[in-house]
Amino acid sequence: MSATSQHTPSTPPSTSAKPASLHPNLPVGRFVTTARGLRLHCLDTGAGEPVVFIHGSGPGASGHSNFRHNVPAFAAAGFRTVVVDLPGYGLSSKPDDVEYTLDFFVAALREQLLALELPRCVLVGNSLGGAIALQYALDYPEHVSRLVMMAPGGVEERETYFEMPGIQRMVSLFTGGHMNPDTMRQLLQLLVHDAGLVTDALVDERMAVCREQPREVLATMKVPNLTARLGEIRCPVLGFWGTEDQFNPASGAAKFLSGCADARFVMINRCGHWVMVEHAAYFNRECLGFLADTAPRGAA
Repeated sequence: MSATSQHTPSTPPSTSAKPASLHPNLPVGRFVTTARGLRLHCLDTGAGEPVVFIHGSGPGASGHSNFRHNVPAFAAAGFRTVVVDLPGYGLSSKPDDVEYTLDFFVAALREQLLALELPRCVLVGNSLGGAIALQYALDYPEHVSRLVMMAPGGVEERETYFEMPGIQRMVSLFTGGHMNPDTMRQLLQLLVHDAGLVTDALVDERMAVCREQPREVLATMKVPNLTARLGEIRCPVLGFWGTEDQFNPASGAAKFLSGCADARFVMINRCGHWVMVEHAAYFNRECLGFLADTAPRGAA
């Protein structure tokens, strides 16, 4: 299944207004229905150059849980912020009859962004979202102006990721059907250096989504190693990595620095997988400075 074979639907995707939310802790935004019948959700706020936020994987994940600390700063700085929920996550469709491959995610994102009239944008991706952003930039280079990534996937072999303690714990709990509020809290605490960031509200929010997710979301996930293609990325890249990351090896940062034509990475100690949560104010400042420094000519 390739992204290029799926992004030209016979029936154009449609958008719809927001219905009542089944998840009181998750805000409801806009929905797009793709040609394949996926109902995809996003939060669309602000005005200006579009910045699309792509969350990571894991039980109960959503765009809101990943980026709630960042979007207001970007919107206030004059950007249109679009926080997507990937298929299988958040308020989007969660089919149990598909394989959650990287191509599947990229094709779904492509339809969603075209339906939202966002042919060219900045992509901000965390973990799996970083791998999706990377593949999207490879498939549609003229439609990605800049890349921002936090501990992105897609630069190691599958076996390397499965050696990471956070990945091992996540897969065993979720695919084994062992998710409950206590195990969700334990898993979320592996994402951060400061366990105090894992609040009761966050656990409740993630559990509400997790209860709807089929095991296929993680059991069928396939993300290829794209390291050999990093030289094809021509847009500017900004990356972040926490040195205490228990999900993606921090050594991946060096691969971007050596492979990409224009890349800079920030390494932060006493920080886990969620740089944009643990160091939100710093992350926001660095990103906004990067976007201003690398703005296309003629941009406001």
